[in-house]
Amino acid sequence: MLITDQLHKRILILDGAMGTMIQRYQLDENDFRNEQLKNHPKPLKGNNDLLSITRPEIIKAIHAQYFDAGADIIETNTFSGTTIAQADYGLEDWVYEINFQSAKIAREVADEYTAKNPDKPRFVAGSMGPTNKTASISPDVNDPGFRGITFDELVVAFKQQCKALIEGGVDILLFETIIDTLNAKAALYAAQELFDEMGKKYPIMISGTITDASGRTLSGQTTEAFLISMEHIPLLSIGLNCALGAEALRPYLQVLASKSNFFVSAYPNAGLPNEMGQYDQSPNAMMKQVEEFCKEGLVNILGGCCGTTPDHIKAIADMAAKYEPRKLHMAMSN
Repeated sequence: MLITDQLHKRILILDGAMGTMIQRYQLDENDFRNEQLKNHPKPLKGNNDLLSITRPEIIKAIHAQYFDAGADIIETNTFSGTTIAQADYGLEDWVYEINFQSAKIAREVADEYTAKNPDKPRFVAGSMGPTNKTASISPDVNDPGFRGITFDELVVAFKQQCKALIEGGVDILLFETIIDTLNAKAALYAAQELFDEMGKKYPIMISGTITDASGRTLSGQTTEAFLISMEHIPLLSIGLNCALGAEALRPYLQVLASKSNFFVSAYPNAGLPNEMGQYDQSPNAMMKQVEEFCKEGLVNILGGCCGTTPDHIKAIADMAAKYEPRKLHMAMSN
């Protein structure tokens, strides 16, 4: 597998935040509509995944900026690309097209950059967020047994998203920002079911989120418990993203690096948000923090989440090129 060969040679760079870059365009409601959606009854502004259909040139330009910055892997613009998440906008029927077009755009840009420099192949990861519902946590504090969604409903939604992403041309499926491990298990089950039907497997990246200083996911798991819950599937990588800045993420990354038999990824936020909810950690400051991951041999894939820009990714890519990737033989068997 081409990406596995690359991962043994060097630390691969994942792109930065899509939403942060979209905000720079200061889009309005009309940007999220086309002729078919001009009379759609619900507001669509903020549904960034839809821009792959209504303003594809913006998404293409953002992908190109991350490749120019040194990224090896870009994520499709599909973080909320499930019927579950798109229900908020009344766009469940648009899910296939959103994912297919997003993957197609990313594929085209990746192929352009690989053609320019075949020695640095570029890859497309199909981004699959956790949805806005949790399978193991009640949304009603007065009814702890209540669930807003079932495992089977999640499987159906994730399977549809996986299929569209694969048919659009992704190299990898990336289940990211996992807050509830049961949701992730539904995503993995959906992917395996689809692979069986297709007679072909695709690499899977898993990335969880530590939500606070307790060091646990929202559904209550420690990093090691999260790993144990996921490792029954042959993954390409497992890692952590979002929530905490790089400095706070380090001890949990150390756990994964020491215990995982897969490649390890990390793409933290640009620090913690300020009082206005903005991320203001500079590229150089973030680079110095994630450099500790490289010095300790903790990572194989490194990138950025909320608040990160091509400038952050360039600083990280230039730094990471000086270090060897984490060796798989370092991992201990659980």
